[in-house]
Amino acid sequence: MNMTFLIETVFAQAAPAGGGGIGGLFTNNPMAIAFPLILVVMYFFMIRPQQKKAKEQANFKEKIEKGQKIVTIGGLHGRISEIKEKTFVIEVGSGTKLEIEKSAISLDLTKAVQNPDVAVTK
Repeated sequence: MNMTFLIETVFAQAAPAGGGGIGGLFTNNPMAIAFPLILVVMYFFMIRPQQKKAKEQANFKEKIEKGQKIVTIGGLHGRISEIKEKTFVIEVGSGTKLEIEKSAISLDLTKAVQNPDVAVTK
């Protein structure tokens, strides 16, 4: 067999009968529409809420003030007694103070006590 004959046969079988083009892609392949739709749905239900939550958490950590009651990601409850550049000093008991990273703060207990629904959503 001739190599040119094989190549011509492959191209002849690959070409659509009705002229094809981009219109044939969408009519013959439902995944061409479904895949971008899945990506859009994933963005609005997964990626966007995570970005929003991360932004809210960053804003919360920047607005913490001395005297606020907080909970760390490890479950320690305490009151902010000193604010440093990258850390907080919290009082966890009578005179017991711990220095923790700012990233270790989970939620504002002061607001959670005032509004119990906030503690569930954070």
